[in-house]
Amino acid sequence: MTTALSPVLAALGHIILGKPEQIKLAMACLLARGHLLIEDLPGMGKTTLAEALARVLGLRYQRIQFTSDMLPADIIGVSVFNPQTQAFVFREGPVFSQVLLADEINRTTPKTQSALLEAMEEHQVTADGITRKLPQPFFVIATQNPSSQMGTFPLPESQLDRFLMRIQLGYPEAAAERELLTGGDRRQLLPQMKALATPRQLEEWQLAVTKIHAADAVLDYLQRLVAHTRTAQGFQHGLSPRGTLALLRAAQAWALLHGRDHVLPDDVQAVLLPVAEHRLRGGIEDQGRTHSLTAQLLKAVDVIG
Repeated sequence: MTTALSPVLAALGHIILGKPEQIKLAMACLLARGHLLIEDLPGMGKTTLAEALARVLGLRYQRIQFTSDMLPADIIGVSVFNPQTQAFVFREGPVFSQVLLADEINRTTPKTQSALLEAMEEHQVTADGITRKLPQPFFVIATQNPSSQMGTFPLPESQLDRFLMRIQLGYPEAAAERELLTGGDRRQLLPQMKALATPRQLEEWQLAVTKIHAADAVLDYLQRLVAHTRTAQGFQHGLSPRGTLALLRAAQAWALLHGRDHVLPDDVQAVLLPVAEHRLRGGIEDQGRTHSLTAQLLKAVDVIG
């Protein structure tokens, strides 16, 4: 399994330079059947990563540029009257894809943001009273600019909770940036990317993730982490059962990426920050310090209870 995934990771690393950890996290999120939120400044390679993932896995890709005047129908689709048949015909929106890039999702209103809730949770959309299934596999990569920038609408907590992970790409290191300067625009390399897997193979990998064994000792550690967020001071509220399951699935996917058939505490620790950071809220004195709360969580809970 790891042998088959290695060329995929290598191909992504050729496009997104100097970010192996972020690439593995994005891949783990996809393998765990989750959705990914990338929060960073413009120009960091968020869009490039999304398209590269779709191309290397042979998935159908669509991109939506979110703006303040968008409507839910721009995402889901709309019924159009056909004068020849004297009937309404539904025209599918860009959500009917396998990899959907919701670019700058926090630049649109909460009403439009909510159009993705059913799609992300149920893998279906309802329009005109009819429910339509989405293609499988279905993976949403949303990007958002920092909330301090003008013209942004914060994502509601119910929307944030639909994302299994939130990551940041960050500035490249000097060596990677020099390669970027001398090697040209990485987006120009995207059309040359070959599919190294098929949607069917991806679904097999996703099924394999669910079979990665988590021993009782690992589950005990995971539950102690979750319980600490629910009972310790400094947390407004703890991780929900959905967040708990997300943490387990992400740890299983991380173990698979590293060639193991079982989860280690290290796997849980590796994915805790991207899985839990956007789900946790601190007290009044901790506003804006969610990252430090997650780091504090790792220090406060021992691996061995």
